[in-house]
Amino acid sequence: MPRTYWDYLQLPQLLTLQDGFEASESDLLPDELHFILVHQTMELWFKLMLSEVRLARDHLAVPHVQEEHIPLVVHHLRRTHAIVELCTQQFKVVETLTPQDFLEFRDKLIPASGFQSFQMREIEVLLGLEDAQREMAEFGDPLQAIKRLGVGSPGGGMAVDRIERAREELHLRSALRRWLYRTPIQGSEVDSPGDHEVVTRFINDYLDCMKEQGAAVASRLVEAGVVSADEARGRTAGGHEAARTFLHAEDIEDPETRLQVRRVRAAILFIESYRELPLLAWPRILIDAVVELEEQLVLFRTRHARMVERVIGRRTGTGGSSGVDYLDRTTRYRVFRELWAVRTILLPRTALPKLLAPDFYGFANPEVGSMRSEPES
Repeated sequence: MPRTYWDYLQLPQLLTLQDGFEASESDLLPDELHFILVHQTMELWFKLMLSEVRLARDHLAVPHVQEEHIPLVVHHLRRTHAIVELCTQQFKVVETLTPQDFLEFRDKLIPASGFQSFQMREIEVLLGLEDAQREMAEFGDPLQAIKRLGVGSPGGGMAVDRIERAREELHLRSALRRWLYRTPIQGSEVDSPGDHEVVTRFINDYLDCMKEQGAAVASRLVEAGVVSADEARGRTAGGHEAARTFLHAEDIEDPETRLQVRRVRAAILFIESYRELPLLAWPRILIDAVVELEEQLVLFRTRHARMVERVIGRRTGTGGSSGVDYLDRTTRYRVFRELWAVRTILLPRTALPKLLAPDFYGFANPEVGSMRSEPES
């Protein structure tokens, strides 16, 4: 039997899956085929996103990440970013659907809705979106709604199973934090004697440099007549206190978890501050790739909301949500909050604390150990 392009891609089967709720594609309204195809295409891209995120996570999840594997993580993250960017651009195709043309068949979708995209929910879970962060729709938790709708639905079993399995997996945020936890800080590894003291000294030295830099900036603002001296002092003190709380993880109640989070945040700050060091070059690129991916997801959600507003205004969603208002709330999602937060407290290179072990971060350094230790959570 000859091997053909159409058999490899299973085109005969694929091209017969656009019937929607009708008995035949010929029964669809003219614009329904467009609507179905665009969303099916997005779901195929979501499938590839899930594969890429899992591959990136798996490379980071091992007890010791080889330096040569970091570019592989970046590769998978950048591919995921490119997919989200492409999906964002597909909203231009959706917008060729006029409001009245969509209204011709919109009501037949009830209660079907985009929030039921279990693959998008799976992506959120796999990245590490916490339940407490998830925006509640007017009908409650979208994940629970998928479970309710899954009862008796032909695809319901797959939808529920996929989300539940994703919730049991190690998510990308945890894998990233475990890897960051093992970052050498000022030449000290996590299992080195006195590591806690070294990390504490780095944080306190950094905060001292921040205070100095903040005072200099405040002085220039006062001299320029932009703010009063009291206001400048208040802003500087407030920023310094927020940085101290963040770096010492004082927002974390559990003492053991606080120490782990404290080292993770110090590691992010260290990598970003001394990014020109050879050993930190790829870790910095990896962090940027994660931030870039999340930024693109925010743009995707924002573009989605504007597309919906353009086509249906502020109508109630077909699934029972408030529509655009609910979509706008989801643009506030930030899974990798610490990577974003560090940017608020970065200092110029000339204001950084002295690097204590510059040779440690050179190329092919034989002193760098396996960094096998990792946090429990």
